Amino acid sequence: MLAIVAAIVIIDAVWARIIHADLDGAAFGFLAVISFALVGGGVFYDRVRKDERLSTMLYGTAFLIVFSAAFSALNYLLLTVAGPRIDGPLAAADRAIGIDWPAMMAARAEHQRVNLVLQLCYVSVMPQIAILVIALSGSKHRETIYRLCLSIAAGAILTVFFWTAFPSFGAFSVYELAPTVARRLALALDGHYAHDLVGLLKSGPGLISPRSAKGLVGFPSFHGALAILVAWYAWPLKALRWPALVLNTLVLVATPIQGGHHVVDVFAGFAVAAAAVVITNRVARIAPKPATDALEGLAPPQLT
Repeated sequence: MLAIVAAIVIIDAVWARIIHADLDGAAFGFLAVISFALVGGGVFYDRVRKDERLSTMLYGTAFLIVFSAAFSALNYLLLTVAGPRIDGPLAAADRAIGIDWPAMMAARAEHQRVNLVLQLCYVSVMPQIAILVIALSGSKHRETIYRLCLSIAAGAILTVFFWTAFPSFGAFSVYELAPTVARRLALALDGHYAHDLVGLLKSGPGLISPRSAKGLVGFPSFHGALAILVAWYAWPLKALRWPALVLNTLVLVATPIQGGHHVVDVFAGFAVAAAAVVITNRVARIAPKPATDALEGLAPPQLT
């Protein structure tokens, strides 16, 4: 985990210096201070107070904060080398399987309460990850926090590097909703957000800051992949097993609507999540002992 975040931070720093990127040093510095404090707490509870529950939770939280900030910055830097957009072919793929995105959105506008539920589900993924880390740390499955962290990192790397070669921003960057439909839809992300993303691809990243970072990736849907990973790693916890499965099923349903994705983006999220779990399982097998023993004994079932 340390090697992953160190590598990404170094790449960010070198790349930003080479292209003279505008980084929000104060905001990134603030997150670095928080992360160092969390790591310090993890070391304290690991070496001094000997509380594996707290040390694991603090290490995992620090990793997720640093990784998210550093990898988001890298995603923005990759805008400078991204290939041509593939939203047209993705929209055609949706139509080929019978998905009419504008019609789907118009149908949702007729059911505003259902749409509100979907919006709440869509924005729940990050809080779910925080809750899952806390819940795992207090269980006998606490080592699974490390698998969750590594799977998120592996999924992000797979997603972003595919997206760099073939960038896309979702169905809402292709279609324009009728004003009567748009007015009745409460959305987490809308057409203005999509136009901003397309503008970034044309003009470059501008100021890169965690305060204003946007989710750039359309295909594969990393939001969908995260929902699947949360449900997967929550499965060993009986209290969270079914709530996580139901809630994240709704997240997947909400992603093309609230996140403006092509439906095929969500299908690709399943492949990303599966690949991330397989990669994590293989990393765990070669991890230095005693970590391997703990991980093998406490992990959820492997994908086959």
